[in-house]
Amino acid sequence: MASDTLSSTGAPKTDAISGLDALEIASREKGPSRASRIWFQTWPKLTAIALAVLIWQIVVWSGWKPVWTLPGPDRVFPDLWNYVRSEAFWSGVGTTARRAGVGFAAAVVVGLVLGLAVSSSRILRAAIGSMITALQTMPSIAWFPLAIMLYQLSEQAIFFVVVLGAAPSIANGVIHGVDYVPPLLRRAGHNIGARGINLYRYVIAPAALPAIVAGLKQGWAFAWRSLMAGELLVVIATKTSIGAQLQYARELSDTERLISIMIAILVFGLLADAAFGAADRAIRRRWGLLDRNS
Repeated sequence: MASDTLSSTGAPKTDAISGLDALEIASREKGPSRASRIWFQTWPKLTAIALAVLIWQIVVWSGWKPVWTLPGPDRVFPDLWNYVRSEAFWSGVGTTARRAGVGFAAAVVVGLVLGLAVSSSRILRAAIGSMITALQTMPSIAWFPLAIMLYQLSEQAIFFVVVLGAAPSIANGVIHGVDYVPPLLRRAGHNIGARGINLYRYVIAPAALPAIVAGLKQGWAFAWRSLMAGELLVVIATKTSIGAQLQYARELSDTERLISIMIAILVFGLLADAAFGAADRAIRRRWGLLDRNS
């Protein structure tokens, strides 16, 4: 009987392998190459961009607005190329990136601490649980009158609004992630002696990680929107930024530059989305929801 399932070299015959063994061997088979995977992930994005540019050009050809109000890609892209090579662009990117990094980091700390506190305390959940959602739905630009009253036209005003815009989303992500941790995992953690901080560190936090990452991604979106609004409203003469340059382009009626800056802001958003997408795929791959070749 053993000879029926073994080849002359002693390896199992392919036609005799079934069930879990077949699944295991199939999972080890060589998948598509890295170049193929990159192309598969890239071509839909390139197609979408090409369609957007085509629609933009068609709208320009239709004569809906004069060219000086709505220039076409043939006028904007050369200006964009000159813009990204200018010192003003990189100086603005440096200021905006620093504000975004510091503000988002502070929002992550506040959101994680607040989310963990609310998710672990019934009293805090009853007291401020709904307030966190209300703060999340509040437009960030509505905070700027108060921020300007408190901090005048300063970096602190922008920082204040960025943190308030992002922290509630991060806190809600933590709360929902902890709420959906299966009770069986909690009991398993108790059985192996995990209590208090160790229970959160080794059991609850890993199980809630997908929801936490989703909350971080949404928090970044709110932080970025708050920052752009802040840089449009709070223009500091001694510091250039992407938002301030957008405001200057509007005041000078320089539509080519205005659209160029908008494209740059969009690209930054796409890069951030790609980073969070990579983190999400890494988590799903570790959990076995994606194969190694995805």
